Amino acid sequence: MIKKLIGQIIAAVLGLWLASSFVPGVEIQLLQDSSFFGIGLTAVWQIYLFLGVVLGLLNFFVKPLLNLITLPLRIITLGLFGFVINIALIWILDVMFKEFLATLLYPLLLTTLIVWGLNILASVIFRKDE
Repeated sequence: MIKKLIGQIIAAVLGLWLASSFVPGVEIQLLQDSSFFGIGLTAVWQIYLFLGVVLGLLNFFVKPLLNLITLPLRIITLGLFGFVINIALIWILDVMFKEFLATLLYPLLLTTLIVWGLNILASVIFRKDE
C-alpha cells in the first residue's frame, strides 16, 4: 500500500513537471510568499515536490471515494467518467494553490493524460510481487 502511494506521488511530480514543460497553458511558478506551513519554499523543485505530494495524496485517498460515488456514471459511460474525475482532481489542485496554473480545459486534459499514463507506469513498476 505504501508502494502504491509512493508510486502515485512520483508519477504526480513527474507528470506536473512534464506538463509544465511541454503543455502550453500549464505553469508552475515560485512566488515570493510561497510557503508550506510557514516554511518558505525557495526553489521551483520544492514547488513541484509539494504539488506532487498533494496530488498523489488526492489520488490515493479522494479518488477511490469519488470512483465509488460515481460508479453508476462510470458504468453508463463505460469508464470515461473516470477522466472527468481525474480532471477534477487536477482542477482542485489548480484552485487550491496559486503556484499552479492550468488555463481552460485543454491544458487540464493533457495534464490529466500525462499524470494518468505515469500512474499506470508507476503501478507496473511498483506492483506487489505475488
